[in-house]
Amino acid sequence: MEISLSNFNLKETFNLAFKTAILIVKLIIPLYIFADILFYFNILSKISFIFKPLTTIIHLPPESAIGLASGIFFNIYAAIAFLAPLNLTPYQWTIIGVFLGIAHAIIVESAIMKKIGIPVFYSIGLRFIVGVIGALLVIFLPFKFSTATSVNTQIEAAKFNSFYEMITHSISKATSLSVKIILLITVIVFVVNFLKSLPFIEKYQEKVSTPFSIFVGLFLGITYGAGILITEAKSGNMKKEDLFFVGTFLLIAHAIIEDPALFIIFGANGFIMIGIRLILAVIVSFLFTILFKRFAENPKLSGQK
Repeated sequence: MEISLSNFNLKETFNLAFKTAILIVKLIIPLYIFADILFYFNILSKISFIFKPLTTIIHLPPESAIGLASGIFFNIYAAIAFLAPLNLTPYQWTIIGVFLGIAHAIIVESAIMKKIGIPVFYSIGLRFIVGVIGALLVIFLPFKFSTATSVNTQIEAAKFNSFYEMITHSISKATSLSVKIILLITVIVFVVNFLKSLPFIEKYQEKVSTPFSIFVGLFLGITYGAGILITEAKSGNMKKEDLFFVGTFLLIAHAIIEDPALFIIFGANGFIMIGIRLILAVIVSFLFTILFKRFAENPKLSGQK
């Protein structure tokens, strides 16, 4: 049986993939370098006291405040660099794994999600609140954890002898990340467009776009998941409520293998971390999408006349 691929345009596919990747790279490079500058000058140590009430709420020692702040504003690696020397228990690492698995790198990732129409204040508020809820669920789970503390300190904060050394390293890392983003998004968009050009999938193109975007983000992270969402938004294959649903889902559950693995090293329970994030992602995204649709359909609520 002959398969027609008349709708698949190789040149247009690569152009779309490259433009999408460049759009994300333009956000990542300056924010990545800015975060490293803040980290170099130890800015977080001056504001980490803001997060001490959070440590009390989610049953963590006050000393973990700077680690949580580093994860929230920067990334999980920065958080672990500060948290590893505290000799936390597997129970505490699981709480941290759930919270930071949801609420990390909020500056960069909120900027990326804004490109698909998810407001920054929504991204930040949702991830922080749902992160706290997820951490509290760990606390109330009838689950026994090992009482042994972890002394694994393999992940350490990078140290530099000068600002020039730091900025050079930061630019190098940002560039390396950008190359990966361009290559991977190009491959993903190529595969997606190729599959969508198949006749039996073309009939259900709108239904295919949503689960595929979730799949990419769930396993590869927000950056790549949003890259696919941006291409789908531009092509008009996904409705606004579908974009909102997938965006909300990925804000809570993304990089579902890589992120938990970093905490499992320190004794955290991977099943609990992944399970809580997936359950919260499904419940919250469905509920909020219902509210979104009602808001959009109500002229008075949406501000339409």
